[in-house]
Amino acid sequence: MEKNISTNKYNEILREIIAEVKMTRIIIANRLNVSIIQLYWNIGKRLSSEKLEKGYGGKVVEQLSVDLKCEFPDTDGFSPRSLWDMKRFYEFYSEDEQKLPQPVAVSESKILPQVVAVLPWGHNRLILSKIKRKEEALYYAEAAVKMGWTRNLLLNFIKTDTYHNAKELPKLHNFETTLPEHLQEQANEILKNTYNLGFLGITHQLKERELEQRLIEKIKLFLLELGEGFSFIGNQHRLMINEKEYSVDLVFFNRKIKSLIAIDLKIGTFEPEFVGKMNYYLGLLDDQVKMPNENPSIGIILCAEKNHIEVEVALRDFHKPIGVAEYKMIFPENEIKLLISRELNQ
Repeated sequence: MEKNISTNKYNEILREIIAEVKMTRIIIANRLNVSIIQLYWNIGKRLSSEKLEKGYGGKVVEQLSVDLKCEFPDTDGFSPRSLWDMKRFYEFYSEDEQKLPQPVAVSESKILPQVVAVLPWGHNRLILSKIKRKEEALYYAEAAVKMGWTRNLLLNFIKTDTYHNAKELPKLHNFETTLPEHLQEQANEILKNTYNLGFLGITHQLKERELEQRLIEKIKLFLLELGEGFSFIGNQHRLMINEKEYSVDLVFFNRKIKSLIAIDLKIGTFEPEFVGKMNYYLGLLDDQVKMPNENPSIGIILCAEKNHIEVEVALRDFHKPIGVAEYKMIFPENEIKLLISRELNQ
């Protein structure tokens, strides 16, 4: 006998099946992409073994392109330019292979870096066209995979030199004295020294509330700039104590370290009193908002400019975890769109 089920139960079954289908599709797509990248790596290796160059080897590659298109008429990606890119792709990453990450697949003595293998070919070609050093290329590849960057976003981060901004400048915080040892490294990883807010398209002086509103309007892009694991809680988050009301500019939750993240926006230069205000907010968040199973709340003061010595002194005697970072308005939105348009038309 057929068993009747409630509408809610049916909807639950439907949601679970849809989620399973979507997850399976993602897994299949990722495996297919790895196979394609491995194919291009192997083709590049074969072309490299013949030491073909664009001068005398040009006709060989052109003929290969014609014959491959005839053999596989339904397959794109065998143009002369693509074949040369495959050769360059192989040669770029196969040098000094002992320094590369563990491979997805091994082809004799040369290996394909895992993070590169899971990156779409269009992303790989963009990195190859813009980056000259393997360490930097692998940085962008890993970031694109972890953050799910589109090719246009990847171009934006390359153009704004995210690699050097992230690598060269020290981060300013007091995490080593305010957080348990097992959280210190994780908290350090989620903090950047400089945040690029160029996607806001701001070309004029603005007030802190306007900066906040611009970030709210483009919260998805801001989440990508913040890093992995951030979820948006709210802006002007209200906190009450003794009938007094306080507002935190932006509040996020980071799933990776299981902590609330409070961000205080300052359009000017860092001032020591900013730390005291943030320390107070964090105390209220820990008392009123933080769940029992969550870690201590963390504060980020985001300002236009900071002095390292002033920040270090200001943070020294506070007991809540606080980091201080700068923001930069690099490449207004119109310029980014123009750069992207030029890349796509090359």
